[in-house]
Amino acid sequence: MIKLYDTGVYVLPDRNFEVIKDDRDAIVRLGCFGHDLDREEARKNTIAYGILTSHNTSGDDKDLKIKFDAIASHDITYVGIIQTSRASGLEKFPIPYVLTNCHNSLCAVGGTINEDDHVFGLSAAKKYGGIYVPAHQAVIHSFMREMMSGCGKMILGSDSHTRYGALGTMAIGEGGGELVKQLLSRTYDVKMPGVVAVKLDGAPKHGVGPQDVALAIIGAVFKNGYVKNRVLEFIGGGVANLPIEYRNGIDVMTTETTCLSSIWMTDDITRAYFENHKRADEYKRLVPGEVAYYDGLVEVDLSKIEPMIALPFHPSNTYTIRELIENAADILNDVEAKALKQLETPELKLGLADKITKEGIRVDQGVIAGCAGGTYDNLVAAADILRGENIGNGEFALSVYPASQPVFLELMRDGAASELMSAGATIRSAFCGPCFGAGDVPANGGLSIRHSTRNFPNREGSKPANGQLSSVALMDARSIAATAKMGGILTPATEIEYRDRDHEYKFDDSPYVSRIYNGFGKADVSAELKFGPNITDWPKMGALTDDVMLKVVSVINDPVTTTDELIPSGETSSYRSNPLKLAEFTLSRKDPEYVAKAKAVQRVEADRENGISDAAIVAAYEKLASAGVSVTPEKTAIGSTIYALKPGDGSAREQAASCQKVLGGLANIAGEYATKRYRSNLINWGMLPFVTSEPYDSFNVGDCVFVKGIREAIENHVDVIKAYVVGDSIREISVTLGELTDDERKIILSGCLINYYRDGN
Repeated sequence: MIKLYDTGVYVLPDRNFEVIKDDRDAIVRLGCFGHDLDREEARKNTIAYGILTSHNTSGDDKDLKIKFDAIASHDITYVGIIQTSRASGLEKFPIPYVLTNCHNSLCAVGGTINEDDHVFGLSAAKKYGGIYVPAHQAVIHSFMREMMSGCGKMILGSDSHTRYGALGTMAIGEGGGELVKQLLSRTYDVKMPGVVAVKLDGAPKHGVGPQDVALAIIGAVFKNGYVKNRVLEFIGGGVANLPIEYRNGIDVMTTETTCLSSIWMTDDITRAYFENHKRADEYKRLVPGEVAYYDGLVEVDLSKIEPMIALPFHPSNTYTIRELIENAADILNDVEAKALKQLETPELKLGLADKITKEGIRVDQGVIAGCAGGTYDNLVAAADILRGENIGNGEFALSVYPASQPVFLELMRDGAASELMSAGATIRSAFCGPCFGAGDVPANGGLSIRHSTRNFPNREGSKPANGQLSSVALMDARSIAATAKMGGILTPATEIEYRDRDHEYKFDDSPYVSRIYNGFGKADVSAELKFGPNITDWPKMGALTDDVMLKVVSVINDPVTTTDELIPSGETSSYRSNPLKLAEFTLSRKDPEYVAKAKAVQRVEADRENGISDAAIVAAYEKLASAGVSVTPEKTAIGSTIYALKPGDGSAREQAASCQKVLGGLANIAGEYATKRYRSNLINWGMLPFVTSEPYDSFNVGDCVFVKGIREAIENHVDVIKAYVVGDSIREISVTLGELTDDERKIILSGCLINYYRDGN
């Protein structure tokens, strides 16, 4: 089904994408075909290399400084980005900036504050020259595909699922700080990433959808880090066998592999998409050069992909539905045991094994939604399966969310919407809530199957701390519809007979023409921003001191820590415009004592600045002195830190880092960082992204970690830095900051990105 190559490879597109492993005989075999390119020259023949270098302003193809063609944010992130940009000198948006309203669009939590953010967003679009997409019009990535993508373009978004590679657009999801840089006409700085080919062969079976292919790939590459921070380049004869929305459905899920970005070959199917969306001039043919070198290769036989399911609590926890049904008790009991250990709530239960009945595995809810599930093709397939059926009047419920108003309009015109509703499904407007726990929250102990992007803990809205626990499994829309047809008994779509309708999707942009404000290039500097009471400025943050004393306030030994665990999704969404209120939720689901402990350290630092000493810190200084390590208190800031094995998987939300900083955090200490975007967020908020090879049990809550000369080390590009762990005894350890650009060093030294710009950089 899926094969990973253990070496780099050369690919020859003109020879049916023949693959030659990079071994000592590779050049000889290439010579037989008349090619004498070496590896470095062949690297330049990937599609990714061409797009990256065309957007690079550094003149060096090893150290890139990228300027994007457009950027995008939704209503959980754009207020903070604009506020940061304003504080840093923003005058107008220099490139198209799309502000969508698809996360807090229900305006159902927190009084007026959600709609206040929307009013602010429209006023900012008018003042600075932006593109404003009102609530319920489209989810962010659907709109960007439909209206902003283009072959050879690059787009940056403040959402981790910013992926438009199937449309020839390299897109990257990052924290808000990176969008601020683009708004201030700065650059996205990154080393030239490795490129891994995903070679598609064959064609999928009837009933197998894009989520099945995506989950199979994620399951094969996530845990081994095969594609981490690399670009996935989709090639091969199988590409032509996939409709464009099928490609989009696979592509958007590449985020869950931890790759940096994605890009696909383009063809006449891609051309037809742009023609249908009235943007024919955005099409270009993109294919690799005659010999392209890739740092790895994922070989996918589409014909062997089966309907898949990702069980709690990660998209990589994959099984075929057939395998799960055949081994239900063993798999579900094992998954539950691991899940409860991860949640650290052994007194609760998910009740997964309770779903096993004599009829089969019974689920409670189905949802098809968002940028992954809510495409026209997926919803039509669900309607085809449910035509003339009904889902029953029991506990099982099905809701579907068309990803944009044009999609919804076409579903009504071709009859699919009425077929879904007649079967008992409810149809909602474009909304991302089911992806992050703000819509269709199941009952306690419920199991929801969803064609959405993630199934991290609490992504369905449950609250384990309050004794409320439910779970999400990811599946394709087709198998969700098949399960609905069977009244909630888990069923792969390959076991259901159904006929695909013969209908060609016709894009109608009239909903957009009627409602979207397109102000790019029409900034009105005299326009007033409209603030609500929950929209506040960032608190002041100081520059990095000569030395730092870090108090360990949380130790997390999970294999991976998600951004959802660092700052929860769902109920926190309404407070993303208020740094102080939002910070109260930091690590609330993972370590409920974190906020109080971090605030206690913050008070110690405030006292230090006022000349007041803390007895515990003084005792730590005395221990250091007895070991021959001198401390100058007036040059040593005191801040909190967390230790985690591998933090930062998942969302691009910068608040995972900024909330720690707001509470007086100065650093993270990690074995490694799960994603580039989380590390970038730490840096942009002036947090030290320390990495150490020390085992997690080297750190205890309450320990102090003293780093002498940290400012000088950063200024002088010191690679390995001494630190001292002060607990019952003193241990010297080594930490590193990894590779930092010159600008990143200055940002950390300034204390945060806002300070960096205020300092005149």
